[in-house]
Amino acid sequence: MKTVKVGMADLNIAESPDKIRTVGLGSCVGVVLYDRVSKIGGMAHVMLPFSSMSKGELNTAKYADTAIPKLVHDMQKAGANPRRLVAKLAGGAQMFSFSSTSDIMRIGPRNVEACKEALAKAGICVKAEDTGGNWGRTIEMDCITGTLQIRAVNHGIKEI
Repeated sequence: MKTVKVGMADLNIAESPDKIRTVGLGSCVGVVLYDRVSKIGGMAHVMLPFSSMSKGELNTAKYADTAIPKLVHDMQKAGANPRRLVAKLAGGAQMFSFSSTSDIMRIGPRNVEACKEALAKAGICVKAEDTGGNWGRTIEMDCITGTLQIRAVNHGIKEI
């Protein structure tokens, strides 16, 4: 058994009995997809909501609207069935408080909304989430069970 690491603005897949993990989710959203039959899991560390925000060369893993379709594609190539995929989300925190109520500064909540939109467009149900707040998270999914473990400083460990 090994642990597949997913960096910031990155995505990857793992198969049972492996685990898949990302650290440092603040306003970023960890999108985890799982097929319980093939026991294939995927994870994207989404930094921003829309690829239209890209300047220069496009990193598909960085944006909700491009990372989720790419993750579904990669999982399907590995043997997962897109119709069986379920999603879990973590992160999307509002890490800093601003006196302005500008939507631009609501990066975490906007990331969560964009991820949910992309998942709905792909026909994938969000089974569970641990989003919002003002704290960072580290997440790890077990591809044997599909359980997502969320660790947060001063908030303990939670499983969804």
